[in-house]
Amino acid sequence: MRKIGYLFSGQGSQFANMGADLYQKAPAYQQAIDEASAVLGIDLVNPDNMDDPKNVQMAILAMSFGIYQTIAHELPQAKVMAGLSLGEYSALVASGALDFKTAIALVKDRSHYMEQAGLQNPGSMAAVLKLDPQKVTQICQSIVGVYPANYNTATQTVIGGTAEGVTQAGTALEEAGAKRVVPLKVAVASHTPLMQAASDNLAQRLEDVHFDGFKIPVISNTTAKPFADESVKTTLREQLIKPTHFAEDLKYMQEHFGIDTLIEIGPGDTLSKFAKKTLKGIETYHIDNVETLNEVKTALETEAK
Repeated sequence: MRKIGYLFSGQGSQFANMGADLYQKAPAYQQAIDEASAVLGIDLVNPDNMDDPKNVQMAILAMSFGIYQTIAHELPQAKVMAGLSLGEYSALVASGALDFKTAIALVKDRSHYMEQAGLQNPGSMAAVLKLDPQKVTQICQSIVGVYPANYNTATQTVIGGTAEGVTQAGTALEEAGAKRVVPLKVAVASHTPLMQAASDNLAQRLEDVHFDGFKIPVISNTTAKPFADESVKTTLREQLIKPTHFAEDLKYMQEHFGIDTLIEIGPGDTLSKFAKKTLKGIETYHIDNVETLNEVKTALETEAK
């Protein structure tokens, strides 16, 4: 019997058409998109609205939860879940810890807080390829205004900070042996101290948000351990200003839950690729349209027979 974990995407661009066929053929997906549209007062069926940068975080959450609802009663239940950055909110909803409509409104405000913080403290980010994460950390610590932001794999670390800091670090990292330092097309330096204002606003916003118990454990990017009932709000606040540790999340899922299969939910297959680079003997799937949904169903149903 497979031991399955679910991963929830935290990023995507120009992805609206990925969910168009699901909206037509999967009632549970359609319901999630319609509920999110009602909460936001925005028609997320419209591809232009789905792809609008101001709506992207909510669109990803709605898409991810809609897919999860579609497969929840058809595929084996996950033993554990994780999401990268924004994807954690999808995982929290899927785990039963956070109401979907509440999450949509919360993520809308989170997105706004991040945008405002980015205007106050403009930043940039870059992916560092083929250099030991510890070396990346050491170099960042030696340069003002730049920080490790995402420890994605043993060979990919994302840095963030001021434009000057990231540029200076990029030069130093290439001199230290990085194969490439690739600038990312983002407007804010997520998971760095430049998001402190957003973190403070989110902390205040979370005061009135209710979290239920976890039906399925969710591994935090910030702590690389399962979210705890008593500290979930603090962890989500700190997630905006501290680096993510997705590679460690994956290792925890395998070491503590024996996961041998991971299903990525949401736009793209980035997290599946991270998993392949991080874990031995792992099998991965991703679902972002009807075709990939059917592929996963067929693979798991065939094995069960």
